Amino acid sequence: MILIIDFGSQYNQLIARRVRENHVYCQIVPPTLALDRIRDSAPEGIILSGGPSSIYQADSPKADPGILELGIPILGICYGMQFMIDALGGKVEGAGKREYGFAELVIRNPEGLFKGIDPYKTPCWMSHGDSARSLPVGFEITASTENTELAAIADPEKRFYGLQFHPEVEHTPKGQQMLKNFLFDICGCRPDWTMKSFAREVIGEIREQVGDKRVILGLSGGVDSSVTALLLHKAIGDQLTCIFVDNGLLRKDEADKLRRVFEQHLQLNIVFVDAESRFLTALAGVIDPEKKRKIIGKIFMDVFEDEAGRIQDADFLAQGTLYPDIIESVSAFGGPTAVIKSHHNVGGLPERMKLKLIEPLRYLFKDEVRRLGEELGLEADLVWRQPFPGPGLAIRVLGEVTPERLAILRETDAVLLEEIRKAGYYRKLWQSFAVLLPVKSVGVMGDQRTYENIAAIRAVTSKDAMTADWARLPHELLGLISNRIINEVKGVNRVVYDISSKPPATIEWE
Repeated sequence: MILIIDFGSQYNQLIARRVRENHVYCQIVPPTLALDRIRDSAPEGIILSGGPSSIYQADSPKADPGILELGIPILGICYGMQFMIDALGGKVEGAGKREYGFAELVIRNPEGLFKGIDPYKTPCWMSHGDSARSLPVGFEITASTENTELAAIADPEKRFYGLQFHPEVEHTPKGQQMLKNFLFDICGCRPDWTMKSFAREVIGEIREQVGDKRVILGLSGGVDSSVTALLLHKAIGDQLTCIFVDNGLLRKDEADKLRRVFEQHLQLNIVFVDAESRFLTALAGVIDPEKKRKIIGKIFMDVFEDEAGRIQDADFLAQGTLYPDIIESVSAFGGPTAVIKSHHNVGGLPERMKLKLIEPLRYLFKDEVRRLGEELGLEADLVWRQPFPGPGLAIRVLGEVTPERLAILRETDAVLLEEIRKAGYYRKLWQSFAVLLPVKSVGVMGDQRTYENIAAIRAVTSKDAMTADWARLPHELLGLISNRIINEVKGVNRVVYDISSKPPATIEWE
């Protein structure tokens, strides 16, 4: 296992992904984590992440320097390297010339991290305004760039390594090889962390934690909650009761399809609740997206709590929370991550219901959850189902949510997804969906003037929703989708395509 100490870098999640791509388990922890807990976790290596601070600032984040005395291999990246230098008696100062973007690395010592890498003009990605000026005793310079002499350092005897550049990003082509060298040659890790081993371990943990008690799970039909349900079902069987709340904000025919899948194929112990009128009544006249989310979250908790109260001897509440959910809901590990939007599945229910929380997927990324679903035997339609927001179509109907506007959006979305699937793009896209805008436009249909709604199409590619790019769908496909929507969906006379990336935009419009 590798510990990644988070100093606030925007690339922390990418470091974790790179480690896991090598089938080595890793966990991101805050720099405030106690030394005893680090020691007790017995990591095979530690990676110190980058970060936006300067190590010489009084309030800069610092880990316990005792980690440098544990005899564990350590890799410091950017700020992490500077922390290591500072803690061991070296010196870091503001760089005379800051360095951002591509640089050519000249490797002085082709061993350690650089084993098997061309020593001349290896591209790397720099992002720093500080540089090391003097090294602690025992360290040597192992690579330089034209602007940064101390671009890489090492104390091979202690197995300490530092990189001023970022090996985890794609702009450092040999970065993955450097990380492999650290994981396998230096730390001695074995590539044995797979979804099969993860499932086996987590199922055992769930059985030990739950014992003979009952678990309640709010099942949405998305891949996260479905995988969570199947994982729990394999662990504790009928001790799990799932509650599916139909909030009236689902896509066309979705509730009926999900009922058939859950009851007939997964054979889960499940309670279906029709709460459409309760949600739509509360949303009447509400325009602000954050108010919509909070109203939906509160009613969901009220309905869920009412149903859960009928289940005897329930001690645990399970949730399909993923790591990106946590990142976007709270400021994680003392880093710079801001609250982007509220997630109604994070927090709230356990405290109100006095239940213990089980989140077996909280350290997984979405692609890992899909692989886990395949490993557990979940059918492909659910494994590869695109993410759907907890508040449902309420945040895709911009402005007031009414039954009429929901009906227009459902038909629009159904046409879009049908054509996306037929064209073979559904599994290539992270998400594809329609948005109903709160504006109308003039159009001409036949010989008559129309004044109808505008629908926007959103299609993005991504690996984990932390970042996303708009999908370059063929013009012919976009034209077909637009033509069908305008011809078949009463109330829409104009279709636009969203070509915004995340950041600066979010994936959802609200």
